[in-house]
Amino acid sequence: MKKNYNYTRRKLYLPEYGRHIHEMIDSLMTIEDRRDRNRQARAVIAVMGNLNPLLRDTADFTHKLWDHLFIMSDFQLDVDSPYPRPSRKDLTVAPRHMEYSQHKISFKHYGKYIERMLRSLSDEEHPLRLAQTVGNIARYMRTKSFEYNQEHPNNEVIIKDIKKMSDGNICIDEESLNNLRSDYKPHPAGRTPKNFQRPQSPRHDKSRGTNNRYFQKNYSQHNRNSSK
Repeated sequence: MKKNYNYTRRKLYLPEYGRHIHEMIDSLMTIEDRRDRNRQARAVIAVMGNLNPLLRDTADFTHKLWDHLFIMSDFQLDVDSPYPRPSRKDLTVAPRHMEYSQHKISFKHYGKYIERMLRSLSDEEHPLRLAQTVGNIARYMRTKSFEYNQEHPNNEVIIKDIKKMSDGNICIDEESLNNLRSDYKPHPAGRTPKNFQRPQSPRHDKSRGTNNRYFQKNYSQHNRNSSK
């Protein structure tokens, strides 16, 4: 007896319909009479619709069934369809190639937008607006540096990073950087945080101690009564 395994059979183009539907479509291509072939194709479409009765109310449901019919026949079935016949080229459109940025981030803990903003400020002519914007950026950089390194950032490092990311066009002095308000609030030395919970030490069980005292009291009275 010759065994018939699935890997020896032809490929199922739409496995959700099953092999029986594919075999029905294969039998359609063997029918020579075009009128009979069209009639049998409509019968196969009806069977395909019965497999998914909940989708009959959706838009273009019949159109999708006819497209699936041609796909499962590998676009070789010649029948009269009420809809435009799809082609292999229309259904196998290559996706558009998406361009990814290859720009290297100089300081990852600051992010790429800080570097872009500093470079865009090179054309700013208003000195007051430039000073306010650079001050906000420097304050943000100081906050991110504290989050990344878990220590107080050095102002010299912030000044050096701003100069490097702006290609040397923006220079900020240390005095103005010291006057900026910090966004991070480190905990003062010798002061516990607000949500800090101390580890609980094992305490004496009051109820157990009460029972022990009650037991000792009754036991001593019992001994006195027994001695009498």
